[in-house]
Amino acid sequence: MADGDTNLPTIERKLGLQIWGIENMKMVPVPEKAYGTFFEGDCYIILHTKRTSRGSALVDLHYWIGRDSSQDEQGAAAVYVTQLDAALGGSPVQHREVQGHESETFQSYFRNGIIYKKGGVASGFKHVETNMYNIKRLLHVKGKKHVSATEVALSWDSFNKGDVFLLDLGKVLIQWNGPSCSIAEKSRGLALARSIRDSERGGRAQIGIIDNERDSPDLMQIMRMVLGERRGELRDATPDTKADELQKANVRLYHVYEKDNDLVVQEIATRPLTQDLLQHEDCYILDQGGFKIYVWRGKASSPEEKKAAFTRAVGFIQAKGYPSSTNVEVINDGAESAMFKQLFQRWTEKNETQGLGKVYTTGKIAKVEQVKFDTTQLHARPELAAEQRMVDDASGEIEVWRIEDLEMQPVNPKSYGQFYGGDCYLVLYTYLRSGRPHYVLYMWQGRHASVDEITACALNAIELDKKYGDEAVQVRVTMGKEPRHFLAIFKGKLVIYEGGTSRAQKSAPEPAIRLFQVRGTDEVNTKATEVPARASSLNSNDVFLLTTSQVCYLWCGKGCSGDEREMAKMVADIVSRRDKHTILEGQEPAEFWEALGGKAPYASEKRFQEQSTQYQPRLFECSNQTGRFIMTEVVGFCQEDLDEDDVMLLDTWEEIFLWVGKASNAQERNEAIASAKEYLKTHPAGRDLATPIILVKQGYEPLNFTGWFNAWDPYKWSDGKSYEEMKNSLGDVSAISEIKVDLNNLSLNKGTLSTTNLAGSGTANASSEYKSHFSHSDSNSYSNSNNYNSNNNSSSHSSPVPNGEGIYSREVLMHRTVDELPEGVDPTKKECYLSDADFHDIFGKSKDEFYQMPKWKQQNEKKQFGLF
Repeated sequence: MADGDTNLPTIERKLGLQIWGIENMKMVPVPEKAYGTFFEGDCYIILHTKRTSRGSALVDLHYWIGRDSSQDEQGAAAVYVTQLDAALGGSPVQHREVQGHESETFQSYFRNGIIYKKGGVASGFKHVETNMYNIKRLLHVKGKKHVSATEVALSWDSFNKGDVFLLDLGKVLIQWNGPSCSIAEKSRGLALARSIRDSERGGRAQIGIIDNERDSPDLMQIMRMVLGERRGELRDATPDTKADELQKANVRLYHVYEKDNDLVVQEIATRPLTQDLLQHEDCYILDQGGFKIYVWRGKASSPEEKKAAFTRAVGFIQAKGYPSSTNVEVINDGAESAMFKQLFQRWTEKNETQGLGKVYTTGKIAKVEQVKFDTTQLHARPELAAEQRMVDDASGEIEVWRIEDLEMQPVNPKSYGQFYGGDCYLVLYTYLRSGRPHYVLYMWQGRHASVDEITACALNAIELDKKYGDEAVQVRVTMGKEPRHFLAIFKGKLVIYEGGTSRAQKSAPEPAIRLFQVRGTDEVNTKATEVPARASSLNSNDVFLLTTSQVCYLWCGKGCSGDEREMAKMVADIVSRRDKHTILEGQEPAEFWEALGGKAPYASEKRFQEQSTQYQPRLFECSNQTGRFIMTEVVGFCQEDLDEDDVMLLDTWEEIFLWVGKASNAQERNEAIASAKEYLKTHPAGRDLATPIILVKQGYEPLNFTGWFNAWDPYKWSDGKSYEEMKNSLGDVSAISEIKVDLNNLSLNKGTLSTTNLAGSGTANASSEYKSHFSHSDSNSYSNSNNYNSNNNSSSHSSPVPNGEGIYSREVLMHRTVDELPEGVDPTKKECYLSDADFHDIFGKSKDEFYQMPKWKQQNEKKQFGLF
C-alpha cells in the first residue's frame, strides 16, 4: 500500500511489527534486527498488527519522540501517523509516545527491553550493525516488567545501588547489579545482555556478571580500567515514578465540538462513565488523571475535528499543566482499544445487547442465558475452564464449616448448600489432578455477618490452608456473587437465605412467607436466592418459589425454559416440605397475590441474552511498598511474566485472581487481598466491590486460572531456570587464557577470569570461537572485519600468519580438507581467515553484509567458492 499524495512509503499489510525512522522528513524503514533500539535524537513510527481470537485485526499505530529530536521531526511524524491512519481506513488506535514514558502497549512489543542510544540520523549515527565491536558505552537498565536501557556517561557517578548497569565493551558485556536489585531486575538485565550479544554481536560476545564486587575481582578490574577508581559512596536507588491507582481512577470526560467556527472543550462527566455519553457527531477527550489522555473521534465528526485530534490533545496537556511526556491515545469510533473500554461501566458492541460490567440485580430484567457445556472437556481445554470459570467438573469432595464464636464449627452434611446471610462459612473442595489432591478453599461471607465474623473467617482460612501445606486456592465469595464452580459443587442445591443463621440457637423465628428466585438449567449453574416477598420482585424470565405455612408455589414466568422449571422443582424440596403447586404467569390464584401483599408491577420485558464479553483479561504486577498502591500492567502477557518474587493480579472482570509467587515478600502476601479490594475500589469503571477474589499459589494454579494463558507449562516451576541457573548456563570459558580489550588505545591485560563470572554463549564450539575475539591486541581488530582465529598465539602456528592476525591467502583455504588446513583454523569458519580484500573479491560483498544474510545463504555461497 502506497499513497503518492502523502509521500507514504509502501506499507505491507502483515501481522507483527513494522518500524520507520524519520530521516530528512521521510519515513525510512528500520532493519528488523534493530527493533527495540531508538536514537534519542530521532522520531519513529511503529505499526503493530495482530489477529484476535475472532479473526479480526487489531492495529496500533505509534509515533515515538526522542528527547533530543527536533520540532520538525516531531511534526513530520505526527503528520505521517495521520496519513497512515487514513490510508488504513481509520482502524488503528493511535498513540503518542515520549521517550522514557512509553505506554504498556508499546513496551509489550519489545520483551527483551528497549535501548535508548545517544545521537541520531542528523549526527551520522546509524542503527546497529551485526558484528560491530568498536563499542564502549554504559547502559542504565531499569524496570522489572518493562525494561529500558539508557546510554549514560561512562562514570561511576552514573551508578546507584538499586539498578542494573551494563558496561558494553563490544566483545565483553559486564552486567553490574546494584546491591538493592531484586532477582527480577537481575533476570531482566541478563535477558537484555543476552539479547545484545545474540542480535548485535551475532552471539560472539561474552557476558560477565557482578552480583557482589568482592566476588568478582577480575571483572571489577576491567570496570576500574574503564571508569577509573570509584571515590565515595554509591547513590541510593531512585524510586520509579509511577501513577498510583487513585490517580488512574480520576477520569474526566470532555466534549469537543465546533461552535461558531471555534472548537469548544467542555467537561461533561466523571467516573463512572457510560458509553451513551459518546455521540458519533463529535470528538471527546478522556483525561485519566494525567496518567493518560484519550481522544475519541466520532464517525460523524467533522474532518477538521478529526485532523486536529493530536494537536488538541497535546494542547490539552499543556493547559492542564501535565508533563509533556504524558501518553496520548487517539481512538476512532468503532475501533476502541480494550484499555479504553474498561474505563466505562458498560460497553456494548454493535449487535450486542449486554456489554461490560453489567450487574444483574435481583428482581430486574436482563436474564443471563444459561448455556450448557460438556464438563468432560475442561481438562482437555484449559481455555474453556477459564471461560466457564470452572476448576474441574465439580465431582470432588466437600467439607463445610460455619464460623461460630469466631471458631470453625462443622456443618451437618445434610445442610450442605444452604447458606444464611447472617453467617460466614468455609467450604473446602478437594479434587484429584494428575493423581494428587488439589484444594480450593471458599470463604463465603454473608451480607449480614459481623465484621468480627468476616475477619475470623479469613484467619481460619489461613490456618486451614496451612493444614493442607499452603497449597489451597483461596476464593473470597461475597453473598450473591458466587462463582460458577461454587454453584456446581452443590449440584443444583445451592440456596442463599437473605438473613438468619444456621446455628442451633437461632435468635429469631423464620419468616412464615418467603420468596426465592431460581436461576439455572442444570446441576452446574443453578442457585436459589431469597428475595423480598413482594410482587415487584418477580421477573417474567425466571422461576420463583413462594413458600407459605400451607403450600409452596412454583411460579413459572413466561420467559423461563423447561430445564429451569425442572431445576426449580428440585430446589423446592429443599426450601419447603409443603405441597408443591405449579402455577403459570397470568394464571395465579388470589391466594398467591395475597401472600405477596397484593399485585404490583414487576419486570416483564423481553428476554435479553448476554453475549460473550468484550473485556480482555489484564495482568498486573502489584506493589504497595512505597505506601501508595502501584500496579504495573503486562500487556500481551504469558506465563513467563509471572515472576516468583511478585504478587500478580489477573483481572478477568467477573473475577480477580491474585497469583502469589514463592519468593514474594511477606508484606505483599499479607496484603494481597487488601490490594485486590483497593484495585476494585479505585477502578475507573466503578467496579462491583463484591467481585470474587481468588488467591492462587505458584505451582498450584487451577485450570480456570491457567486457561487465560496461552500454552501453559505445568512443569515450569519445577524445571524453569532460576536467575542463578541462567547465569551459570551461559557457558564454560575455562579455555580463555587472556583478554585484551581495546579502549581508545588502552589495552587491558588480565589472566584467566573466573569461569563463574564470565561466560560465553554456551554453544558447543563457543570456546575456540570466542578465544579469537578476545585475543587480537591490534586496535584494528575492533573494526567491522570479523577475524576469527581459534588460536591467537602466533608461536603455535605451523604456517606463517600474515600481519600477525591469523589471515591466510585464499589458496591456503579454498578447496582444502580439514587435514590440509593450517593448525588452529576452524574448518567451519574458513571464510573468517580471509583478508577483507580477498573476502570482497570472492564473495562480492563485505563480511558484515555476508553475516547479515540467512544462514542457509551463507552456507550455499561457501560451498560455491570451496570454503565449506
